[in-house]
Amino acid sequence: MPLSITHLLQILVGLGLLNVWLLRRQSATPYRGGASRTLQQEFEAYGLPAAAFYVVGALKITAAVVLLAGPWVALPVRPAALVVLALMVGAIAMHIKVGDPIMKSVPAALMLAMCCGIVALQ
Repeated sequence: MPLSITHLLQILVGLGLLNVWLLRRQSATPYRGGASRTLQQEFEAYGLPAAAFYVVGALKITAAVVLLAGPWVALPVRPAALVVLALMVGAIAMHIKVGDPIMKSVPAALMLAMCCGIVALQ
């Protein structure tokens, strides 16, 4: 079965989420909110409760697995993309809340756009 544009978007979003949450959660990046150096510090900078880090992480990792497997296995891809879409809206809102420059919101905005594409094309 050839991969469609939707499948490619699913793979990009899935790999992007797993990269951030499993490989780079302890790494400083220019896109971390506020002056955070780790993903957990980013949640603290946003003033979110500690549990939010684990809830959001579980949602994003689960959605990433669904999106990555979706081209080959019948899974609820659209709901997974909608979850990520909602979380990316929240991420952008958090960047705005702490007064981050717009550049820090670019990864979330790109994920949001790709999830919109998945939902629209699914």
